[in-house]
Amino acid sequence: MPVHSTDKWIVTQSRLMRRVHRFKSLASMTSQTPPAPTAQAAGRYPAGSAAFPHGGLLGIAGLAPHEILFLLDEAEQWVDLNRQPKKRVESLRGLTIINAFFENSTRTLLSFEIAGKRLGADVVNMQAATSSVKKGETLIDTAMTLNAMRADAIVIRHASSGAVRLIAGKVDCPVLNAGDGQHEHPTQGLLDALTIRHAKGTFVGLTVTICGDILHSRVARSNMLALTALGANVRVCAPPALMPADIERMRVTPFHDFDTALKGADVVMMLRLQNERMQGQFIPSPREYRHLYGLSLDRLAKAAPDALVMHPGPMNRGIEIDSNVADLVGRSAITTQVEMGVAIRMACLEVLTRKARAVEGWA
Repeated sequence: MPVHSTDKWIVTQSRLMRRVHRFKSLASMTSQTPPAPTAQAAGRYPAGSAAFPHGGLLGIAGLAPHEILFLLDEAEQWVDLNRQPKKRVESLRGLTIINAFFENSTRTLLSFEIAGKRLGADVVNMQAATSSVKKGETLIDTAMTLNAMRADAIVIRHASSGAVRLIAGKVDCPVLNAGDGQHEHPTQGLLDALTIRHAKGTFVGLTVTICGDILHSRVARSNMLALTALGANVRVCAPPALMPADIERMRVTPFHDFDTALKGADVVMMLRLQNERMQGQFIPSPREYRHLYGLSLDRLAKAAPDALVMHPGPMNRGIEIDSNVADLVGRSAITTQVEMGVAIRMACLEVLTRKARAVEGWA
């Protein structure tokens, strides 16, 4: 992959971030008080809201590399907080966050709920199965109803691509995309990037192999956008029927042979088959898919000796990943991804509500 013009800048940023993270880790050992945000104070980003000038988080597309890094740096303080006995602050005290999930979820919904509550907000979960959508209410009417409730932030998950953007245009508060159809899942892309940075220290020069149902995966899309923006070399591997057309436009290298895609990879990210989004037969059988695209210990040996193993969940053990790989001590970062997910969502909620809270430089 060609070297991008932002690489030198990102290398410098990565070195600074590693130094700050080491300092913060030492500080957290001697204090139970959550550290104050330091990313902007360190002068690495534009002042105030210019560091992240967006009113919501609808996707990774459109974010500059320094805006992605800003959110990752803001999340570090919450990683430290979440590892302390006392995990609650009052940053969002008095604010109301609505998690409007029109699509089933366990990990993402729970992660956003915990994030909001640890920041001190009042969190309300709305499940589609119990909402008026089941009675025929339109999405726009639902959006207008939510807006009339004067929420301070709305987190939305929907099965249709573009639904989150539609709702965002009808409400007055920040909207966070928790996954919309086959479009994007931005906080998943951010938490995966944070997981990789914690393990590898940098993105520049890393080779990341993403294997699975690339065609239907919003996780894959957000990861491709985030990791290439940060300087990683991204390979994607899938059966021909599950590889999007013109995938090279995403600045990634496509493979159909998993063994070849794994050679020398620093990070291996596995994706499940998105059966709920498939219309028709895309693979001959789960057994054959596992034979060609399942991650076993033998296959993992083709990657770098310290290659990180990742999976956004839920996992289908014995199909895209073997249990002895998913549970591999020192190599599997799957539970770390869950931990980083809470911190990233805390960072996004805290940053996007700064204007409403009249934080200096953001009001």
